[in-house]
Amino acid sequence: MTTILPDADLFLYAYVRKEAVLSSQIEGTQSSLSDLLLFENEASPGVPLDDVQEVSNYVAAMRHGLARLREGFPLSLRLIREMHTELLSRGRGSTKQPGEFRTTQNWIGGTRPGTATFVPPPVNELGACLDAFEKYLHAEEQDLPLLIRIGMAHVQFETIHPFLDGNGRIGRLLIALWLCEAKVIHEPILYLSLYFKTHRQTYYELLQRVRDRGDWEAWLVFFLEGVVETADQAVDAARRLRGLFADDRIKIEGLGRATGSALRVHQMMQSRPILSVPMAAQQLSLSLPTVRDSVRHLVDLGILKEITGRKRDRQFAYQTYLDVLSEGTEPRAG
Repeated sequence: MTTILPDADLFLYAYVRKEAVLSSQIEGTQSSLSDLLLFENEASPGVPLDDVQEVSNYVAAMRHGLARLREGFPLSLRLIREMHTELLSRGRGSTKQPGEFRTTQNWIGGTRPGTATFVPPPVNELGACLDAFEKYLHAEEQDLPLLIRIGMAHVQFETIHPFLDGNGRIGRLLIALWLCEAKVIHEPILYLSLYFKTHRQTYYELLQRVRDRGDWEAWLVFFLEGVVETADQAVDAARRLRGLFADDRIKIEGLGRATGSALRVHQMMQSRPILSVPMAAQQLSLSLPTVRDSVRHLVDLGILKEITGRKRDRQFAYQTYLDVLSEGTEPRAG
């Protein structure tokens, strides 16, 4: 992907946020990618604040994990707890022991352990389970390919369920972080949340089949097919975006004297698909009238679209770009 796009960082900014939206949607939030971007712009999203705060926390947890890995800190239980602190730092879940492994029994499905679909290990076994999990992360002599190991570790983490809340999101985040730590990918651009969301029932059923029957093979086939499908989708999206940026640049170059500042706004919107005129003026060190004129030109060319319907505090979206990024992130009905 980094060879396809002129600036992979631009894609990464929005792609990380897409993953945050999808991973949170699996847990039941209704926030969309546009909602998150509006929230980050301090504008009003169209969903309950707790939903979008939850997604924003996920971005913070991901960024914290990556920053620590780049400092040379290993993927470890300590780092997992640090990311969990970020994940539950604000909003819903902030009372569920952020950064602390559980000290009480939890369960999945049902109203109590006796009626649950799955009951994770009891508290007195949690330490031994987590110790074994961490040793597996660091085991050097392995005769299994990395993706197989990651697929197995994902099941194990979700089975241990070490936190009172946030286990699914942390478990999915670990997939990309382990690939980064192993230097298989340089940036966190391989996320399986869209695949898991699309095949949500199968995802949960296969996790349970490993627990009930030891059916690792069916799970690993599903996981590896997800890696292939996800990678193909990401590369396809990157190719389409490269074509979109190039086509829109040609349109802008026909503006004459207004071309220079309009191109700068267009470049900025490749990393921030939603912005306001004051924000763009500040970040680009351009005057408000200059940016206002540039935005008006981009709207006239059909590149930008005003999305609030207001006369003040307006927000403009690079809508076609946002449409490509948002594929699959539509909240589930109900």
